[in-house]
Amino acid sequence: MTAQATFWRGDRPLILASGSATRLQLLEAAGVSVEVIKPVVDERAIEAEFLAVGGPPAGVAAALAEAKALSVSPRHSDRIVLAADQMLICEGRPFHKPEDAAAAARQIAKLAGRKHVLTSAFALARDNQIISRGTSSATLAMRPLTPDFIEDYVGQAGQAAITSVGGYQLEGLGIHLFEAIEGDHFTILGLPMLSLLATLRDLDLVA
Repeated sequence: MTAQATFWRGDRPLILASGSATRLQLLEAAGVSVEVIKPVVDERAIEAEFLAVGGPPAGVAAALAEAKALSVSPRHSDRIVLAADQMLICEGRPFHKPEDAAAAARQIAKLAGRKHVLTSAFALARDNQIISRGTSSATLAMRPLTPDFIEDYVGQAGQAAITSVGGYQLEGLGIHLFEAIEGDHFTILGLPMLSLLATLRDLDLVA
């Protein structure tokens, strides 16, 4: 248990089925005791199957969160497992984490001057069953950007441009890309903390 984990009431730490450093930091900063166990899932296959049966693009985040939670829960059936995911939709088109700097630049160019929606979802599992879920969305308006600015941004942002959906981290240099934001900050970071903490309070796991 970390020094900050003063609000966690569970006998054992919450399992975070995610490799996201940001999600881990958000939970620890909120005083939640966390153990990280990365899930093993084929995200693109799950997304394709979900969309093939008529699921809405924004619902992919929830489907992935549930799949990740259920991939870890069977090996830790007596524990609470949290998983989360995020989906970016611009004009009906889904976007994913860019593979490299060039892909990040192309993606940002497509988002520039347009609004997009970020949907973040979480799922809690116990005994290999989903016991709770939640989603939240935010709308972000990226300002018009020149090719030179995009190239400069991607170069300076480094890993932050390829480790986040959309090619930006709003808490860093990514803030320079935007002219307006509507929505919860935690949702944009990838974890709807307010609804998650409300759920954990209902389960008597946080103060």
